[in-house]
Amino acid sequence: MAQVLEFKLPDLGEGLTEAEIVRWLVAVGDVVAIDQPVVEVETAKAMVEVPCPYGGVVTARYGEEGTELPVGAPLLTVAVGGTGAPEELTEAAPEAAPKATAADAVSSEYSGNVLVGYGTAGPVARRRRVQRENPAVAQAPVAAPAPAVARTPVAVKAPEPVAAPVAAVPVAGHDGPVPVISPLVRKLARDRGIDLREVRGSGPEGLILRADVELALAALEQSAVAAAAAPAVAAPVVAPAPAVAGERIPLRGLRGAVADKLSRSRTEIPDATCWVDADATELMAARRAMNEAGGPKISLLALLARICAHALARFPELNSTVDTAAREIVRLPAVHLGFAAQTPRGLVVPVVKDAGTRTAESLTEEFARLTESARQGTLTPADLTGGTFTLNNYGVFGVDGSTPIVNHPEAAMLGVGRIIPKPWVHQGELAVRQVVQLSLTFDHRVCDGGTAGGFLRYVADCVEQPAVLLRTL
Repeated sequence: MAQVLEFKLPDLGEGLTEAEIVRWLVAVGDVVAIDQPVVEVETAKAMVEVPCPYGGVVTARYGEEGTELPVGAPLLTVAVGGTGAPEELTEAAPEAAPKATAADAVSSEYSGNVLVGYGTAGPVARRRRVQRENPAVAQAPVAAPAPAVARTPVAVKAPEPVAAPVAAVPVAGHDGPVPVISPLVRKLARDRGIDLREVRGSGPEGLILRADVELALAALEQSAVAAAAAPAVAAPVVAPAPAVAGERIPLRGLRGAVADKLSRSRTEIPDATCWVDADATELMAARRAMNEAGGPKISLLALLARICAHALARFPELNSTVDTAAREIVRLPAVHLGFAAQTPRGLVVPVVKDAGTRTAESLTEEFARLTESARQGTLTPADLTGGTFTLNNYGVFGVDGSTPIVNHPEAAMLGVGRIIPKPWVHQGELAVRQVVQLSLTFDHRVCDGGTAGGFLRYVADCVEQPAVLLRTL
């Protein structure tokens, strides 16, 4: 006899709490193998294919493409064992095809493999049933799910509804675990100051849903309004401003993550910017000579990365982060160099690990690999985290200068403008030279202007005279 196992959205790592369904790779009725990818999801870090740890027949999918699901929410159900016929599963009585959890899966039908960036967890214990204190308390009627995503029917006796739908309003507290599954519901309650122990859930077995928290919040706001209206002279009612017309684009996924990170950087980091123009003629000539000598081509970004790594060795203050809780500056031992890459999904910052120990050829190869992965949307969370300093070559967009925003929690970012012919005084005479503007934005908590200026001046000297690097070899 087949068992119906529920596969939930796994923890994708790096503190991610939700993901958006981009594309389903299987349909209801399809036969899936263990660890076969079943859905492609987009997180704030990257797009990944999620494999299912069970093998069997897909009986239900939860969520359409474009739907955002929290970690722990059901993705699909799979019938394992038995004949696997879909008709047998849909027409059987609930007792004949009980819905099982990961704890009911036998080892032959469960992989338990650890995957890149996240993993399929081993079998876990069933969630403990939470007993309602008073089943007679009214609940909001629960709407039946759409047929396309309906779960295996389970016989549940619905309580009789009553007139006033105020069951989710804060009530007397109860002991024991709070019946909440969704981390988004917990976050909403925490942000709005709602004690979940004082909320009566309207879901199955007293499960607290988002609607319950919102209803409790509305009840508290109504109480506050009633208290404020108690004086004899009521305050004039101000009509809410009409919604601004125009296209509305949700700040979620990658765009939302970028917005949150930039806002946090501006809020927490007291940054400052300094800049300088440099004659890059000799650097361009050195790169041309290296490429004409044979072997793999060396990119300009790789040479700039080498210069940054050497500059950070001389000015380690800028390869650091600030531990605000401990009120300490943490100087980092290795240079993990992030670089800004524009992709169809938006701006991402892949990280070249141990950039300070790599050659120009190795850096060129790694930049090419990460850039291609960024364009394809296949960067892993490990590729996008752990940076200690960022190099931003916005010159590729045809602009000369900028004031970069520090990539939190790093301490500095170097911006590089386009390299173009300009009049320049060279060896006492006016000449046309290849000139570039370099901009450094830094966290003023980790160093003062003298250190930042010294770093930027050293970078400019290496750009103007690449032979300066020979001293560090």
